[in-house]
Amino acid sequence: MPATRTAQRRRRTIAAVAALPLLAVVLGACGYGSEGEKDEKVAPAAEGEKIGGLGEVKIGYFANITHATALVGLQEGLIQKELGGTKIKPQVFNAGPSEIEALNAGAIDIGWIGPSPSINGFTKSKGQNLRIISGSASGGVSLVVNPKKIKSLDDLKGKRIATPQLGNTQDVALLNYLSEKGLKVDTNTGKGDVTVIRQDNKQIPASFESGSLDGAWVPEPTASKLVAGGGSVLLDEKKLWKDGKFVITNVIVSQKFLKEHPDVVEAVLRGSVKTNAWINENPDEAKAAANAKLKADSGAALPPEVIDPAWENVDITDDPLASTLSVSSEHAVEAGLLEDPLLDGIYDLSLLNKVLKADGKPAIDDAGLGAK
Repeated sequence: MPATRTAQRRRRTIAAVAALPLLAVVLGACGYGSEGEKDEKVAPAAEGEKIGGLGEVKIGYFANITHATALVGLQEGLIQKELGGTKIKPQVFNAGPSEIEALNAGAIDIGWIGPSPSINGFTKSKGQNLRIISGSASGGVSLVVNPKKIKSLDDLKGKRIATPQLGNTQDVALLNYLSEKGLKVDTNTGKGDVTVIRQDNKQIPASFESGSLDGAWVPEPTASKLVAGGGSVLLDEKKLWKDGKFVITNVIVSQKFLKEHPDVVEAVLRGSVKTNAWINENPDEAKAAANAKLKADSGAALPPEVIDPAWENVDITDDPLASTLSVSSEHAVEAGLLEDPLLDGIYDLSLLNKVLKADGKPAIDDAGLGAK
């Protein structure tokens, strides 16, 4: 994360955001809630010439703080502005696999998504369905526990720890960490020295407060929701990675869409890069914009005691941190979730680097995993 963003956070007074009660309702296959009341601010409509004559581009994302680029870019109209008359059709998802299915079915064209679903989708399609075209976020994942039941990392044996889904990015991270600690867990059943319980992010806080979970390895804002409910951060995943950086959110695109509409993809990437720059330069305003989008998507904004720490825990970046994707892939293999992952050709950063060059920014490396 740029130093300017950290310095600004320390200097600036935290912007006021709406303190509304959390609402856990189901959004089809999506997010933390159903379509709720719209925020007072309406994002700009599609105006002007359609890029390449295309009427709309279908974009997927999660209602998570780790997807801040999508939340803020859509809320502030920064992505739509670059698309002119080509209208954004957004769709919110709750889990990576469902977003990959939507991409494969043509229900979305471009999406913000975690590394593990990206690897799984690319591998299962034998490298034919997607490309990672940009980074979006790093960090924002913690192991939060009931401090009365777990006081140290040596107390995990015999405990019940949740992850959002079997094989998702946090599930892979937890299984790998437990293995390194010498604790054995059956990958599929979650049973072993530690019981790993797979449960939707939106359900985990209630389970935690009821006592049916002893902890959870989860992304933001779920981690901060658990802390607000009496939990304690036992481990910030940043501490497990070199320089504290690891990819948590990528931008992916259907290979078919990329081939047919590269100009539209480039426009989305211009919007993404401009959004990331605006977030890092205006963290308080960006936080309020993200919360407004969460309210529009789920019917409820996050209270300050949740969004403030959640926002601080996520680093926004254009860099997909390709080398850390390789490490995540190795962890998935060691956990028995992947046998022979395919990574060669998973990245195509050519349009991103074109956008960055136009902004006078350095090119980003794909760690040798770019499309030939």
